[in-house]
Amino acid sequence: AIFAVAPLLLATGQTFVIISGGIDLSLGFIMGLAAVVAAHATNMAGAAIPLPLAMLAGILAAVIVAGVPGVINGLLISRLRIPPFIGTLGMFGVARGAAYLLAGGTTVPVQNSWFALLGNGKFHGVPYLVMITAVFVVVMHYILSQTRFGQHNYAIGANVQAASRAGIDIKGHILRLYVLSAMCAGLGGALYAARFTAGAAQAGEPLLLDSVAAVVIGGASLFGGSGTIFGTVAGALVIAVIQYGLVFVNVEPFWQFIAVGLVIIISVLIDQAQRRFSGARQDE
Repeated sequence: AIFAVAPLLLATGQTFVIISGGIDLSLGFIMGLAAVVAAHATNMAGAAIPLPLAMLAGILAAVIVAGVPGVINGLLISRLRIPPFIGTLGMFGVARGAAYLLAGGTTVPVQNSWFALLGNGKFHGVPYLVMITAVFVVVMHYILSQTRFGQHNYAIGANVQAASRAGIDIKGHILRLYVLSAMCAGLGGALYAARFTAGAAQAGEPLLLDSVAAVVIGGASLFGGSGTIFGTVAGALVIAVIQYGLVFVNVEPFWQFIAVGLVIIISVLIDQAQRRFSGARQDE
């Protein structure tokens, strides 16, 4: 389960975006940027304040910095009406460059024993990272299923024109939505740095595809309007089983990308078939 922590955090933010009818292609390198920020901030704070507080400062810095590209994504999409695919693809490049520049082209080791304990310690056999992720998932599930923000998210994904006529602030919601998804990636980057006691710019690069796959395997539609957090959790675990199952049987790691890509294609085809079938039944 611990191997699914970072992909699941990315996928949780991606779930909100996909349900709204959008997609965020920048999350992978936002996570990498956050991992590097967490490492640098933890090291710098550790020279001035106690190590536990330095650890918290590093995590907080990572989440806040990750929110900045989220704000930009939200403004590009909501105010300038740039399609989510294009806007977040551009931010993918910006975050990638910023992450590599900040890292200086290498990994940034974390010199903090508390940070290492967070990433590798256990409580009664359960890794701390798994416990943190479980609490995070429950909170995100509550936000999506029980709050007005979550209800508005489903409404926008189902029919943005109808949502606007119902009085929902579409622009404001989209802005908050992309900030939320970026901050999820920021937390993922911080926990990645804790797990490996180092920040790496490329930390989330291979996880973007996994995040989308987890969401669609979990039952969300790429056309928007449907999906759940717990479905995404199940999807992330399926992806982890596929990937580490292939590793266990000594299959070349490149096949993992092929397998995940095929899973996305098949899931989208099934979703399209269901939508056509539902439309045909409504026409009868």
